[in-house]
Amino acid sequence: MKAIFVSMCVAGLMALTVASARTGAAGVELKVGDMAPNFTLKATDGKTYSLADFKGKQAVVVAWFPKAFTQGCTIECKSLAANGDKIRVFNVSYFMASVDPLEENTKFAQSEKADFPMLSDPTKETATAYGVLSERGFANRWTFYIDKSGKIAAIEKAVKPATSAEDMVAKLGELKVEHHHH
Repeated sequence: MKAIFVSMCVAGLMALTVASARTGAAGVELKVGDMAPNFTLKATDGKTYSLADFKGKQAVVVAWFPKAFTQGCTIECKSLAANGDKIRVFNVSYFMASVDPLEENTKFAQSEKADFPMLSDPTKETATAYGVLSERGFANRWTFYIDKSGKIAAIEKAVKPATSAEDMVAKLGELKVEHHHH
């Protein structure tokens, strides 16, 4: 199974607690087994990615993060960039995603030498569809694992930036995402 990797950084537990206290304010709450909402977003590699393009071909990981250049997100990005070869063993496309403008994420990707695309969702439409938008208008640091059929295979809400790559690799193995065949 190919997984699509989407990673988001969390704006703060306070915002999280407040948001969950307001019933229905967050809107959607996606669960494992739900179809992942489609998205079409511009990425830092100059391309535009649609979730639908991966259907039947590859798993996708979308790692939402709160904000470019903030500490946790920088650590998370470094972890993923340093361990890309371990992640790419799997038949998976992975992205970090935030509601930052594309220019900001492009600078962030360049400064961290990210070897994977970062998605920008400045309208916050996709973040809203995924239920990751916090009260403060940032994305929560949640990672969605989407299987080849377009269904959500796992949602990681306790992302540890420093070990995010290792944790992702472990999760992809756990989900039995297929390996790339050489």
